Amino acid sequence: MERVTVKTFLTTKEVANMLKVNEKMIYSLVNDKGLPATKVTGKWLFPRRLVEDWLDAHILNYRKDYAGLSSEDGVLLLAGSDDPLFQRTLSLFHKLREDTIAFFSNQGSMGGLTSLRRGLCHIGVCHLLQDDNQEYNFDFAEQELDRAPVFVNFSQREQGILLRPGNPKNIGSIADLAKKNVRIVNRHLGTGTRLLFDYEISKSDISHNDINGYHNEVSRHLDAGLEVLSGRADAAPAIRAVAGMLGLDFLPLRWERFDLLISRERFFEKGIQSFLTLLDEKQFRQQAESLEGYDVSLCGKMMFPNNFNMEE
Repeated sequence: MERVTVKTFLTTKEVANMLKVNEKMIYSLVNDKGLPATKVTGKWLFPRRLVEDWLDAHILNYRKDYAGLSSEDGVLLLAGSDDPLFQRTLSLFHKLREDTIAFFSNQGSMGGLTSLRRGLCHIGVCHLLQDDNQEYNFDFAEQELDRAPVFVNFSQREQGILLRPGNPKNIGSIADLAKKNVRIVNRHLGTGTRLLFDYEISKSDISHNDINGYHNEVSRHLDAGLEVLSGRADAAPAIRAVAGMLGLDFLPLRWERFDLLISRERFFEKGIQSFLTLLDEKQFRQQAESLEGYDVSLCGKMMFPNNFNMEE
């Protein structure tokens, strides 16, 4: 009789198959929900027994429906991805909408989605590249939320690699980041920028293990830019706006969609609508034009998946 061997440790792909989610979601489960994992030689491994115990615990525990604080009460809570134009918009909101105070928590795109699910914020700010490498946010929201939210575009922005002024290390591609004399600074797991960067590495001829500084992480685009400007790093994944603000060189990778995710039950609340109407005002458009690497032609418009049926 053939002996069946049960693996003690599972790979990221195997855990994703077990939980019926994409591999990118696994990193969020590790960070936000305590999925048991260990990192060996740069790769995540998951103890099968502990993963099964973790899954059982989440099945047995009833997840409460968090009502949360209404934005009608003069407080607007936002959580998710870091962005310079978004930060300036919050300042403009406080200037023009004195009846509501907005608080933003920089948790990365996956953190924003998790906060939206838990009822800890009114608006999640996300730019999560899907496995089809075309669309953004829809599949992640379907896996994380009980009901699809309303997707409203905030901007389209250009992602790439920040480089020191003059590009002294002659970095012209992702593969060049593996040069021995190149050091980078990276973004945290769960951020949309990190997901895109890992995808670009997977398309290249190098591995993340070949990149010096890959595990040196910062929380904001501006922090990444300051590391490059100071010379402590030669390159960093970030958006073009930071390159323009700090006078850095920039290697473009792609334009991405940066969305606001709002639960359907809350969409017409006063605080949320007050923030959305700001996106049509002249002062906001002027701010967007003052920064490089933004396209606000879709700003304020609702987004739908390509396969969305209006008759459903």
